[in-house]
Amino acid sequence: MATNETAAGAPPQENRSLPEWAEGFAEDYKKIFIDEWSPYLGFMLLVSLAMMLMASGVFWGVFGGLKLWGDYINNAIGLGPMLGISEDLKSPLEHQMSVMNIALLLGAFTAALMSMQFAIRKAPLSEYAYGAVGGSLMGIGATIAGGCTTGGFFIPLTFSAPAGWAMWIGLLAGAFIGLKLLLWGMENITWGTRAPKNRTPALKPYFPYLGLVIALGVLWWGVTWLRSESNYTSILALMMLAGFGIGFVMHRSRLCFARAIREPFMTAEGMMTKAMILAIFVGCLFGSILIQKGNIDPYVALSTRFWLGSLIGGLIFGIGMVLAGGCASGTLWRIGEGHLKLVVVLFFFAWVGSIASVAFGNLGVTTGEIDLDFMDGMVEFSALGYQAFLPDMLGGWGPTYMVMITILAIWWCLVRYNETTEKFTVI
Repeated sequence: MATNETAAGAPPQENRSLPEWAEGFAEDYKKIFIDEWSPYLGFMLLVSLAMMLMASGVFWGVFGGLKLWGDYINNAIGLGPMLGISEDLKSPLEHQMSVMNIALLLGAFTAALMSMQFAIRKAPLSEYAYGAVGGSLMGIGATIAGGCTTGGFFIPLTFSAPAGWAMWIGLLAGAFIGLKLLLWGMENITWGTRAPKNRTPALKPYFPYLGLVIALGVLWWGVTWLRSESNYTSILALMMLAGFGIGFVMHRSRLCFARAIREPFMTAEGMMTKAMILAIFVGCLFGSILIQKGNIDPYVALSTRFWLGSLIGGLIFGIGMVLAGGCASGTLWRIGEGHLKLVVVLFFFAWVGSIASVAFGNLGVTTGEIDLDFMDGMVEFSALGYQAFLPDMLGGWGPTYMVMITILAIWWCLVRYNETTEKFTVI
């Protein structure tokens, strides 16, 4: 291999067994597959993949797929009939968001293998408890908000939906509260804080080759589906390939929406946040162009949660993601890297998210109804809000752009100010 760099980040040792002509290729391999990418590059690639899906008439989401997995869990443990969950569920390989989630995990796993950073990483017992609580809160929050940090915050913003901004406020408040809770736990809870030993995998030298095999396998899988006569299967192929790319990019750039929201409050570091702000700007701009060209109907991606559901859901989700140590997509890619705590997070996120979806649906809280007269259009309502589209609310795209740029500029300035003053840090 081109390097002996370890997962802990030890500097590479010179490999004198390589012929001189191969040293350049080895250096390129190191830059692409081992060295950490800039979060700016990562977020630009991420938003490009999201725009590719949007141009094809679909969009990226995570929670819908996790909820399906939770439905399977409830059926497996016998709670399905009591909750009213159908026994005839769609296969995880036929559900668009489920396929994207599986592909995202595989993309991250491939990146971890090719960088030789994969390892089974155990956590202290207390971290598993935090993961269970955090994952449960994320499941409840995503149900109330109509999506996680992907489907309730980031993607709605690219669709010019104010629900994304409402959830953003909730996420900021939740992250602040979550960090306060973590700080209290660090000062008052001593149980289960001993870190277990983690071993270096014996097959580590062969990881890059295994990663290449997985990448080729996913590519073959995607091409096979793309050649299908079924239009739905072709869409699944597109979403699978995009999901794989998203997982790979997120691992290489260490991208995480939870980190971008949390880090200014925690360490005052703002690079990830500023990279996400740039990605939101680019996504909003190109998303608006695709909507105006008629590539996609914005209302297909707008939940009935503006503003109350988005705000409350974001608050609960924000607390949960800090305790869990990652958002929904961040949880998936870190599982691909071998973090066992995030497996616990994922289980409770999916399981409790399934239960919460049924419970709130039965209470009529998240059930949508159509109102033909509201804002002179057909808008879907629920007890937690309604479908809101900024150009319709503000009377055009000009005011929408002004609002978006103003919010992003203020956010960027506050993050930059906090980097030098640490005025907003909690820990």
